[in-house]
Amino acid sequence: MTAFLQQVREGAVLVVTMNRPETRNALSDEGVVEEFVALCEQVNADLTIRALVLTGAGPAFSSGGNLKTIRQTMGSGLGEPVASRNAYRNGIQRLPLALCNLEVPTIAAVNGPAYGAGNDLATMCDIRIASERAVFAETFVKLGLIAGDGGAWLLPRAVGMSAASEMAFTGEPIDAAQALAWGLVSRVVAPGALMPTALGLAQRIAANPGHALRMTKRLLREGQHTRLDTLLEMSAGFQALAHHTAEHDALLDGFLNRRT
Repeated sequence: MTAFLQQVREGAVLVVTMNRPETRNALSDEGVVEEFVALCEQVNADLTIRALVLTGAGPAFSSGGNLKTIRQTMGSGLGEPVASRNAYRNGIQRLPLALCNLEVPTIAAVNGPAYGAGNDLATMCDIRIASERAVFAETFVKLGLIAGDGGAWLLPRAVGMSAASEMAFTGEPIDAAQALAWGLVSRVVAPGALMPTALGLAQRIAANPGHALRMTKRLLREGQHTRLDTLLEMSAGFQALAHHTAEHDALLDGFLNRRT
């Protein structure tokens, strides 16, 4: 079977495409999570990468779980409930941990439907841009399930508790316009403009020093759950590191020279 994730470098930007349109880029199939985990380790180790764009091949961004195989891979077909618990812990739950610990800014270019874990995958990214064809749904309740991939943590942080509750309790889809109104995405563009827009934003991000981008992302992530005094202490340490980089000196000199 071909790799699930296809990678293309665009300067300091890595464009990653989920490339299994025959399953609508399902995330629960064998090897998918392992590829994502390996990708995140690769990017964290490569300091020449400053931003990442994630999208899907075919008409869908991601359908989430593969309903044709979910019973045997994650559900009652495994036998005792403890087997299902371990399947989640050792499988799909490694995905949010890997992506939320990814050090570079990430942009989800949502080209089509993002359902269930596919919706949650989009919320694991820092920025979301949607095609007018994008549709978002937290569909788990429609199957008598809950968001086993951390959606209850991710979705309220993206849209707030009220909108997240509406999506999770109804399981009903929202279109790109509603996603924009709720803040699930930061912009909606025509289908043909999706990748140019996402890549253009990624290039503008990647024009900045890599160390500053990585530390800024870490502070934004930590700020979601840590105390203010703890975040201030981290900020002081990170800022001390930033002050002593050649990139900072060069940029500061350039700014002062322009003012002069």
